[in-house]
Amino acid sequence: MLDVTAIRKDFPILNRKVHGKPLVYLDNAATSQKPRQVIDALTRYYTRFNANIHRGIHTLAEEATAAYEAVRERAARFIHAPSARAIVFTRNATEAINLFANAWGRKHLRSGDQILLSEMEHHSNLVPWQLLARATGASLAFLKITDEGRLRLEELDALLTPRTKLVAITHMSNVLGTINPIERVVERAHARGALVVVDAAQSAPHLPLDVQRLGADALAFSSHKMLGPTGVGVLYAREDLLEEMDPFLGGGEMISDVQLTSATWNDIPWKFEAGTPNIADVIAFGEALTYLQGVGLDQIHAHEHELVTYAMKRLREIDDLTLYGPGNGAADRGGVVSFNLDALHPHDVGTVLDAEGVAIRAGHHCAKPLMRRLGVVATARASFYLYNTREEVDRLIDAILAAQAFFGKPAHVTSR
Repeated sequence: MLDVTAIRKDFPILNRKVHGKPLVYLDNAATSQKPRQVIDALTRYYTRFNANIHRGIHTLAEEATAAYEAVRERAARFIHAPSARAIVFTRNATEAINLFANAWGRKHLRSGDQILLSEMEHHSNLVPWQLLARATGASLAFLKITDEGRLRLEELDALLTPRTKLVAITHMSNVLGTINPIERVVERAHARGALVVVDAAQSAPHLPLDVQRLGADALAFSSHKMLGPTGVGVLYAREDLLEEMDPFLGGGEMISDVQLTSATWNDIPWKFEAGTPNIADVIAFGEALTYLQGVGLDQIHAHEHELVTYAMKRLREIDDLTLYGPGNGAADRGGVVSFNLDALHPHDVGTVLDAEGVAIRAGHHCAKPLMRRLGVVATARASFYLYNTREEVDRLIDAILAAQAFFGKPAHVTSR
């Protein structure tokens, strides 16, 4: 069991009030809050050893370089990558996916090839492949989902053909909370000779990740969703793939030598990291990884599963409320729950909840094709993390009832 009371003391923002009421932050799928350890790491870098990395020979530059590269090692251990050489720093998971799509895809895909995606993908794991298909002549195919929000795995073998060169799929849906069986997808894709790219933006903050066990050929995630700063992402890819890929961006640091009309590239992973990187935030991201590992990803996942199970039970007590995704208590559901109140737009619901001090997300969640599959234009979404509590779930329920009352529907909740 997590000591949530002790954990919450590490997050200064959780002490603030919004509209005169204690903040209940339930928008963690969009971005998480930051513990003091991460905030202090940023301050320490700028007050002690702010300098550019890799090229300097003075003390500050060497200290900054050592701290930055130590995070690459830490990120590799966090996802059980075989080597830090397989870790490329980017600005976010979106850029990581775009990097692989361009650097690997443009080199290997041709007209007639196929990329397999799913109906539940975030735009960041959809639009890059649309652009790649347009540029190469490849086509897109889609694995459909059930009404409960799970992949129709029985259709996977029929969709995997000799033309399928790559499967790109989310590990956990940012709308449905569905945790997809990536190992099964990878096994069947590899049997057909296809690579698998995993969007782990929603899973890396919440689940133990082992890229070798998953079998993923490439995997992307973001710092800001897992207690770290914004502006840092990670692309993991097999070293042999990185070696054969051409650089995504050109400039300083990614070169070995430059002539007036030609250049040769640095070793991996640095050949994909052109220019001065986001040094301070990468270093602070290392503190976030240390914090998460100190708490334990297994414990975090168990805590969130208990919270979302309780939240769904309470939400089902509210009249005229529709829930999306796998059922209550499902083992393959993470700490995300999307819902709608009949006749109320999610933006209106979110506005009233904000007035009650409860922060949720309302909209299409960068998943418009999924919204159309669900038959809605938007949903309200509450997403949980290690510092959230049952009492905050109760505050969420009270705020939803307040929204119904505000818009003229008598608030009613079934007896517990």
